[in-house]
Amino acid sequence: MTTEPSSPGSALKALAADLVCVVVFCTIGRRSHAEGLSLAGIAETAWPFLTGTAAGWVLARAWQRPVALLPTGVIVWVATVVVGMLLRKVTGQGTATSFIVVASLTTAVLLLGWRGVALAVSRRSARTR
Repeated sequence: MTTEPSSPGSALKALAADLVCVVVFCTIGRRSHAEGLSLAGIAETAWPFLTGTAAGWVLARAWQRPVALLPTGVIVWVATVVVGMLLRKVTGQGTATSFIVVASLTTAVLLLGWRGVALAVSRRSARTR
């Protein structure tokens, strides 16, 4: 994967990676708070953040350069957190400051981290060709 314009297949893989990262974040959060790990429970926790991820993809036009850290990764990450927290607030779910900080840091590591790894691997394989 590179920052060059992507094929539909690579964009779908990148979208899937983002969605998996958000679900992993929500699953870890539920587990750390001794909440159930049922599919319904995870979906209840994840939907605001998944909506934010989708909004970030649209705002960033992420399908064009889905692996780029800037601007794609940062826009997707910020939208995931901001939209997710706003939706949690309006639906009566928790938005404590400590949660916002933890969610911001964790989703940054996940959503930006996989892109950083993918870019490093891509650059390394390009140098060895």
